[in-house]
Amino acid sequence: MTEFKQKNKWRPGASRLAMEARAEILSNIRTFFAERKVIEVETPVLSQAGNSDPNICGISTDSRAKKYLRTSPEYAMKRLLASGHGDIYELGRVFRAGEAGRYHNPEFTLLEWYRRGWTYLDLADETIDLIRFCGHGQFDDWPANRVSYRELFQRETGLNPLTCEEPDLESCVFERGIQAGPMGQQEWLDLVLSQIIQPALPGETFTILYDYPPEQAALARIRSGNTPVAERFEIYLGQMELANGYQELTDAAEQLRRFQRESSMAESRGEETVPLDKNLIAALRHGLPECAGVALGVDRLLMSCLKLDRIDSVLAFGVERA
Repeated sequence: MTEFKQKNKWRPGASRLAMEARAEILSNIRTFFAERKVIEVETPVLSQAGNSDPNICGISTDSRAKKYLRTSPEYAMKRLLASGHGDIYELGRVFRAGEAGRYHNPEFTLLEWYRRGWTYLDLADETIDLIRFCGHGQFDDWPANRVSYRELFQRETGLNPLTCEEPDLESCVFERGIQAGPMGQQEWLDLVLSQIIQPALPGETFTILYDYPPEQAALARIRSGNTPVAERFEIYLGQMELANGYQELTDAAEQLRRFQRESSMAESRGEETVPLDKNLIAALRHGLPECAGVALGVDRLLMSCLKLDRIDSVLAFGVERA
């Protein structure tokens, strides 16, 4: 049996139907943006700087001058925005190490776009418009529910994620029979979200989860107030996460502080630190216009359209067949 599998490893993982559907969905995406006057761009796949987010592991090359495969086109696209380009989008391959499973492959197709002068919740609505456009009617009857991170967290666990402490989160997890080792506050929050809250989301529904804890801002702007929140959203199709968007941070000094903090976190974990993207900081200093941006997993969208439950079913050659 093992020998048989090895002999057939050369075959694609995706069916002819899935490959045709992929071609159609890419065409639909381009049509959607062409009708809205959003311009397609291409940015480099290789960069001298890496992603500093300690929760995303990039892939580096072994060349004499070390470079990194992009985990997202975000940094380069923001440089285009700062140089005067208007609304833009990019469709392309991105790379993340250590991501393989039902919904993950180390190499996958990402759609990312930016809208100047828009709010992040306006962009969340457009994201759902795009999904419905690509679904050709199958998502038209799905309701779109907006719920804040704090509201949903409290509803499902009874805890306020903005004020609770690590022991509260640990108890919440262990009471539900989920085993986990020692972690920090943000890692506990992520675990509760992925293992308790996300599986309880309603099916055949768009859930727009918005206003995250400031510590999970990534590249999003933080809205100050009595209880500061990160102006960030995620969109779920049923229980599957599909898109992640921000009201983009335009403050160069704050972005540099975040990069440095993330680098320190990686170092404290014993992980490799990557060169910071100085070109992005320079672009922000020049002036990034007020804008909102979002990244959407095209392979996951295709899975939903075809009602398939594994990402390798929509990839010609996933990690096991590459």
